[in-house]
Amino acid sequence: MLPRVWAPTAAHVDLVVGDEHRPLTADGEWWVGEVDLPHGTDYAFAVDGGPPRPDPRSAWQPQGVHGPSRVYDPATFPWSDDGWSGVDVRGHVTYELHVGTFSDEGTLSSAIEHLDDLVSLGVDLVELMPVAPFSGVHGWGYDGVSTFAVHEPYGGPVGLQAFVDAAHARGLGVCLDVVHNHMGPSGNYLGEFGPYFTDAHQTPWGSAINLDGPGSDEVRRWVCDSALRWFRDFHVDALRLDAVHALIDLSDRHVLSQLSDEVASLAQSLGRPLSLVAESDLNDPVSITPTTEGGWGMTAQWDDDVHHAIHALVTGERHGYYGDFGSPEVLRKALTSVFVHDGELSTFRGRRWGRPVPPGTDGHRFVVAASTHDQVGNRALGDRPSARLDPGRVAAEAALVLLAPFSPMLFMGEEWGTRTPWQFFTDHPEPDLAAAVRDGRRREFGGHGWDVLYGGDIEVPDPQNPATFRASILDRSELDDPAHPEHARLRDWYRSLIAVRRQVPDLASGDLSVTDLVWGGASEREQEDVPWDGWLVLHRGSARVVLNLSGEEAAVPVHVDGPVDVVAAWEPASLEPAPGGALVLTPPRSVVVLA
Repeated sequence: MLPRVWAPTAAHVDLVVGDEHRPLTADGEWWVGEVDLPHGTDYAFAVDGGPPRPDPRSAWQPQGVHGPSRVYDPATFPWSDDGWSGVDVRGHVTYELHVGTFSDEGTLSSAIEHLDDLVSLGVDLVELMPVAPFSGVHGWGYDGVSTFAVHEPYGGPVGLQAFVDAAHARGLGVCLDVVHNHMGPSGNYLGEFGPYFTDAHQTPWGSAINLDGPGSDEVRRWVCDSALRWFRDFHVDALRLDAVHALIDLSDRHVLSQLSDEVASLAQSLGRPLSLVAESDLNDPVSITPTTEGGWGMTAQWDDDVHHAIHALVTGERHGYYGDFGSPEVLRKALTSVFVHDGELSTFRGRRWGRPVPPGTDGHRFVVAASTHDQVGNRALGDRPSARLDPGRVAAEAALVLLAPFSPMLFMGEEWGTRTPWQFFTDHPEPDLAAAVRDGRRREFGGHGWDVLYGGDIEVPDPQNPATFRASILDRSELDDPAHPEHARLRDWYRSLIAVRRQVPDLASGDLSVTDLVWGGASEREQEDVPWDGWLVLHRGSARVVLNLSGEEAAVPVHVDGPVDVVAAWEPASLEPAPGGALVLTPPRSVVVLA
């Protein structure tokens, strides 16, 4: 590798190898060296006589975010996936996992040992939460600082290549969660090299990434090159782009539009599909609108409104951003129109929010889930739906996600209704930063009404306490616990739903125009913050998903145009002919799929 670094305002830059400082030569705004650094060489850059810093494009940080970079040649990995033809995220089942808590060892290598379980479940893509290096050993990964590298405790760059190769060997695609909207507070030395940040825009994490100010051309190149590298050198199939609403770009061409076009070009060159999935809070279809029509050209985007509509109805929770959700009417809008807030008032935001999705839009362009790292981990106690709901209601959530006209995603352990919490944890070695994170977490939940939800005063887990991290590691022994057979039963249920989704074309379709929801049988509620307890029938073309959320048996009328059979059922149910269709006799807390 010939050393080169962008430092547009520097008077001089040195390459630091060991104790030796070697001056670099200016080439416009870049500084370059003539000595080729072989694979495995440790190096750093010193700007204007300052301390040695990691390369802003470092591919390997074996000594952590403050240590020197190490040259990594991706061509040294012996790939075995020449026959891999790729997988598009649209319409496929994604499984989100956090490397550090997915297994007891918390490494990419140990995660490989559980890939066969995901194949058996029916998963199509594995989504890894961010793997960029961050301060300490344990963390969520959203405070990474080296967007070209892989966290060393996870296994470093070779560990990620091995994971992708192993996934492809099993027919699984890999989606990588990447963060370009901010950098973590520890180990972020980008500002010493150039104008990577701008005070012209602010984000929840401080100054925004400079995408439209002086020097932004090279910053945009830094963003795009990082993304392209994961596709090209690490063979990943998709990128999930974190919080793209914080990529504030007022230039004529949004950086996401630029990235989309460059990824499309690379996909054509590689001969396999490459997907970009945006996490966006904007409820704006601009994210999936083609770049030729002025959009950002994303393959798909996360849709939290569907999550909120399902979660609030099934659990009864109505605090915070769940305030506008919880009724069948709202769930119907989410399932048929994608966004609940599509120009209407959002009481949580205190203003009108969003834009409608154009008619004819493929529902597969939206990724939906009953649980995600955010929706679980950002609860005060990190508790999952399965910790508060009976198995029947968990089964109902699964059916609404997996059989809806979207691209479904599961969060690790969800498939067996794990009781393991997934909490917010950090491992900052700096005392001041550790204290700030700890205090900030407590303040964040001060006014969210968690004490009411949990039935009294609560103590938010200390993110810096190692016990908080350990409590979040998946406990697979639950699947073999004879005292709790519901775990194995739920896993079988998820497996059957995914299989039915593949077997019944109408259930695999993303056609929103043939999706509908009808309901009835609910008792009158004296208060809003209680679970809905009636029945629902989800129409998916000619298929029907019947859900009885009450605690009593229910005879649910179902309109069908022709004969149907029970293709999946959480509890045994029976069909009786009825005018215009059938009467489905459902036990309490049950789900019946007809096709």
